[in-house]
Parts: sequence; C-alpha cells; structure tokens
Amino acid sequence: MRDVLYLEEIEQAEALLKPQRVEVLRQLAEPRTCSEVAERLGQTPQRVYYHVKRLVEAGLVDLVSERKVRGIHEGIYQAGARSYWLSPRLVGRIGLRKARDELSLGYLLDLMEEVQSDIAALDRSAPELPSIGLSGEIRVRPEQRQEFLNDLQTMLQGLFTRYGGAEGDAFKLAVACYPNVTTEPPEPRTDQPSTD
Repeated sequence: MRDVLYLEEIEQAEALLKPQRVEVLRQLAEPRTCSEVAERLGQTPQRVYYHVKRLVEAGLVDLVSERKVRGIHEGIYQAGARSYWLSPRLVGRIGLRKARDELSLGYLLDLMEEVQSDIAALDRSAPELPSIGLSGEIRVRPEQRQEFLNDLQTMLQGLFTRYGGAEGDAFKLAVACYPNVTTEPPEPRTDQPSTD
C-alpha cells in the first residue's frame, strides 16, 4: 500500500467522490472481502461489490488475493493508498494567472500545487527516501513583511550558495508563510510586576 495516491484524472475523482465509496475505501485500509465490508457497513455484499468494482477500475483499490469459499472465488481487496490527494489540475486554472508576487495568496497556492505534485511523484518504494520537514510560527507586523521577505531571501540565497554544489542528494526547497488560523494572538498581560 502506498502512502499517497495522487489523482490527476477526472474518472478517478468521480469514482472516489461518492460518500458510500469513501466508506467502503476506509474499510479497505486492511485487506477484506466484499462480504466482510458489507457486514461492517450493514449493506448487501452485492452493493459493496458494485462500489469496489468501480474503485478497482479507477485504480484506487487493489485485488490482493482470492480465496475459495463454498466453491465460489471471493476476492480480497485493499485500498491502494493511505491518502488520496486530488490534483488541483483536475479543475484547472480559472482565469488568467496573476503576476507572481511573492507576497500574494495566488503565488502561495501555485507553490503548494507544485509541492503537492512533486511529493506525490516521489518513488516511495525506494528503501531510503531522505526528506526534511520544518515548521514553526513567527510573528511579523504588516509594516515589516517586505523586510522579513528580504531577510528570508538573503538567508536562503546564502544556503543555496553554500550547498549549491554538484555532489550529494538534490533537494527542492519551498518556504511558505501563511496566517496561522489555529492559534489566537497572545492576550496582553494584565498583571503588574510587584514593586516590593
């Protein structure tokens, strides 16, 4: 089972984006027969088989083995991946591309599409897949945003110069700054320091 299956074809998205099929797919995180899935979901095996067949045709589920039960061959199926990513290219760009301004949301969206596509294309069967992930939070006042961007560009250019040789593993570096909607700004302190 792959970690990620990147869907770039409309037919795959159509096969996946049906609530009952998503439930069937979740049940196939572990290898199961249609009868086993049907029992877990309270549906008929025929109905589950219909959905599984569509998912197999779309390349989202794999037939991993078969067994013979009372003279009938029964397939054992498993989801093809742990996660399914829908490519933004399924819809395509609506309207003209705006200027690539590093401080714009449009630029950030373009960058994330590129990163998503690159990650999905990695060979996950490789025994070692070196990668680096960093995440953190900073606070920048609106009037300092351009200064922050300039400092970041200078720092990154230094890294590109220092590690830009022809030897070693090649890494692509993408930096994204966006509003953190999961945290609230700290409340101003109301306690006063003691003067004793």
